[in-house]
Amino acid sequence: MDPAFWLFFAFLVLLFLGIPIAVALGSVAIFMIWHFQLGIPVVSSNFYAGIAKYPLLAIPFFILAGMILERCGVSQRLVHLASLLVGSLPGGLAIVAVLVCVFFGGISGSGPADAAAMGAVLIPAMARKNYAREFSAALIAAGGSTAIVVPPSIAFILYGVITTTSVPALFAAGIFPGILAGLSLIVPAYWISKHRGYMGERRGTTRELVVAFKDAFWGLLAPLVILGGIYGGIFTATEAAIVAVFYGIFLGFVVYRTLNLKSFYQILVDAAVSSAVVLLIVALAGLYSWAGATLGVMEKIADSLLSISSHPAVVLVLVNVVILVAGMLLDAISIYYVFLPILMPIMTHFGWDPLWFGVLMTLNLAIGQFTPPVAVNLYVTTNLAGISLEKTSVATLPFVAAMAVALFLVALFPALSLWLPRLWGLY
Repeated sequence: MDPAFWLFFAFLVLLFLGIPIAVALGSVAIFMIWHFQLGIPVVSSNFYAGIAKYPLLAIPFFILAGMILERCGVSQRLVHLASLLVGSLPGGLAIVAVLVCVFFGGISGSGPADAAAMGAVLIPAMARKNYAREFSAALIAAGGSTAIVVPPSIAFILYGVITTTSVPALFAAGIFPGILAGLSLIVPAYWISKHRGYMGERRGTTRELVVAFKDAFWGLLAPLVILGGIYGGIFTATEAAIVAVFYGIFLGFVVYRTLNLKSFYQILVDAAVSSAVVLLIVALAGLYSWAGATLGVMEKIADSLLSISSHPAVVLVLVNVVILVAGMLLDAISIYYVFLPILMPIMTHFGWDPLWFGVLMTLNLAIGQFTPPVAVNLYVTTNLAGISLEKTSVATLPFVAAMAVALFLVALFPALSLWLPRLWGLY
C-alpha cells in the first residue's frame, strides 16, 4: 500500500470517528511502524525523545504561570484599568477585550487559556451592557488567539524545537505581528459596535486611573519581568517560565493575597492535566512525524507541492491555504508536527526565512483557533456565554477577515517580524 495515502487517510478517518487527536496520531504511527517493519522498539525511544527536550520544559511552567496569574485576579484588574482608559468610545468593552487579550497573551502563551481568562470576566460584563452574546464570544475567541503570536508563546516554543530556530528570536519576531493582529480585530469590533449602538462607559477620573493603575501594576509588570529577563540575557526562555511561576505565587500569596493552599493545589492539578494533554500530543505527533519522514512520505508531498508551481508567491499562497484549512480541523501542536516536515524542504528550496515563516504559520494557526468546525477558543467562549457554536460561527467572519489582512501584511512585509530580532542581535 502507498504509505502517504494510508498515513493521512487513516488519520482523517479516525478523526471523523471522534477519536482524540493524540490517540489517532499514535495509532496510525504505530500501525505504520509495525506494517512497514520499522521496528516496534523505536516507539518507546521516540516517545521519550519527543518530550525529553529542555526547551519543552517551558510549556508546563508557562501553563502553570498563566493559571496562577489569572486566578489571583490579574485579569480583572487589567480589565478595570483598560475600561477606565478607553472610556465612552463606541464598543468600549469590545476594545478593552481585545487590548487585554493581547496583553494577557504576553503572560499565558496559550490561546484557550487567554480566551477562558478574559471570557470569564468580560462576557458577563458585555452581556450587562447589551452586547450580543455571539458577538462577545466571537470577539474574545479571536482576541485570545493572539496569545500564540505575542511572546511568550507556547506555539513558538514548539516551532523552535522542531525547526531548531532560536526561541528568544521567535518571541521577538512575534511582538509586532501580535500587536498588528490585535489592532486588526479592533477595527471590526469598533465598526460593529458603533453600528449596533454598543457604547462604552465613562472615562475614569485622574484619581480613579491612578488607583486602578496601582492595583494593576504588578500584573502590568509580569510581561516585562518575563521578556525583560530573556532579552536582558538574565535567563533562558525555559528559566523565564519558572520565574513567571514564582512571580505568580508571589502575587497570589503576598501582594494580592487571593490564593490559599487549597486553591493553589487545585491550580497545580489543573495545570498538570493541561500539561499532560499537551505533552502527550507532542510525543505522539512526534512519533507520527518520524514514521512519515522515515517512510519518505514528507519528501514526496513536498515534491508534489513544488511541482505545482515554481513561483514562490504561488506556493506560499497554496501553503497558507493548506495551513488555514488544517487549522480549522486540527490543533496547532499536531499541525506543527504533521506539516513542518513537509514544509521545511519547501522553505529551504525557496530560501524563506524560518523566523518569518514561523511567525506567518503561527498567525495563520491563530485564525484557525476561532474558525469552526474545530475552533478551540470558540468552544471555550461559547460555553462561557451559554450559546451554541453554530450560532456564533457567522459572528466570527469579520474577525477572520481582519486577521487575514494582518496575515497578508506579515507575508508581504517580512520586516514586521524580522526587524526586532535583528535589532536586538538575536538573529
